[in-house]
Amino acid sequence: MPHTANATPTPRLSTPLRLRRGKTIRNRLFKSAMSEQLGDRHHNPKPGLATLYGRWAEGGVGLQMSGNLMISRSALGEPANVVLDEASDLEAFRRWTAAGSAHGTQFWAQLNHPGKQSPKFLSPEPVAPSAIPLQGGLEKGFNTPRALSEAEIEAVIQQFATSARLAKEVGFSGVQIHGAHGYLVSQFLSPRHNQRQDGWGGTAEKRRRFVLAVYAAIRKAVGPHYPVGIKLNSADFQRGGFTEEESMDVVAALAEAGIDLIEISGGTYESPAMVGRAKGAPQKASTRQREAYFLQYAEQVRERVSTPLVVTGGFRTAAGMQAALDSGACDMVGLGRPMALEPDLPQRAMTEPDYAIALRPLTTGVRLVDRMAMLDITWYEHQLARMARGLDPRPALSEWWSFAATLAGSGLYALRQRRA
Repeated sequence: MPHTANATPTPRLSTPLRLRRGKTIRNRLFKSAMSEQLGDRHHNPKPGLATLYGRWAEGGVGLQMSGNLMISRSALGEPANVVLDEASDLEAFRRWTAAGSAHGTQFWAQLNHPGKQSPKFLSPEPVAPSAIPLQGGLEKGFNTPRALSEAEIEAVIQQFATSARLAKEVGFSGVQIHGAHGYLVSQFLSPRHNQRQDGWGGTAEKRRRFVLAVYAAIRKAVGPHYPVGIKLNSADFQRGGFTEEESMDVVAALAEAGIDLIEISGGTYESPAMVGRAKGAPQKASTRQREAYFLQYAEQVRERVSTPLVVTGGFRTAAGMQAALDSGACDMVGLGRPMALEPDLPQRAMTEPDYAIALRPLTTGVRLVDRMAMLDITWYEHQLARMARGLDPRPALSEWWSFAATLAGSGLYALRQRRA
């Protein structure tokens, strides 16, 4: 029999989930992190973030995750990232968390360091576990990184802890370590990107030392009762990268260390499985029928740990979401892009058994422009920007308008590789 993370044998989408440290999430619907690009010039949250997250809280979601909160203003993944450090405007964060945690919603901060996934115009000399450049054409937009020294590694670990302490202080309900999608934590885990031969690399056990140290430092900073989760790749979907077998070993180690919630995703900038576009990503007919990209992996993880699991990516119907819970493979259903179009999706999915949403393929009709524009990210960012201004999403928004608005807002820099 698989493990279960909640006493309810067959939870519904509306069933509360109690975490091991006593916090209760009001239902099983989870808004996964999306890039908002709503930081001001000092990298504090713009007022529109409170409007946006207040809208999602009102729409019924149980737990919503912030977009990337960077732990260092010298290591940004995107120009308008929000940074949470000692120089931040904490009152602006408090206004954001008050809105995002309304109606009993859990609102967690996703903490991140981009490592080498920081574009040239932001990072002349990015850092990484090893001095290995991104490939697949990305080397044109990203500089070759410098390998971190051991002292710098320890400093980054403490930056994660500082940001977590501040997240608790300003009212976030919990924090999530971003350990997926090829950012720094993910880079340490990957044998492709971490080729160190010291205490931080060389074996799978040493490669996972960094993420365990980050978790331990955060736990010390926030105390024993504050929720700490992680977003982790099931695999990198790259030759020589982080494999499912290694991922399961990391999950087991984190579960033993006491992590509260694990969100499963996959892919990197070089192989973007998180938006269903990676070569070798799980797109079999059975996967499409079950909707979730990473549910099969979650089923294997469930046999090893009882820590609550979130599967994100691919859910489009209430029936598919409920089937994922019925399988016992996950305890929460993660939603990203659908929430950018229907902020009340959670309430509808819980009350309408036949609820469904269709995301249309995005294209300008010109393949080169589609590649430049990264519509899978920028078009949805414009939907978030509309909600941040108090407007409704606009599903019929023109791809050409999105492309032009992105250029007008940030110029060609906006069309460099971005996070998903």
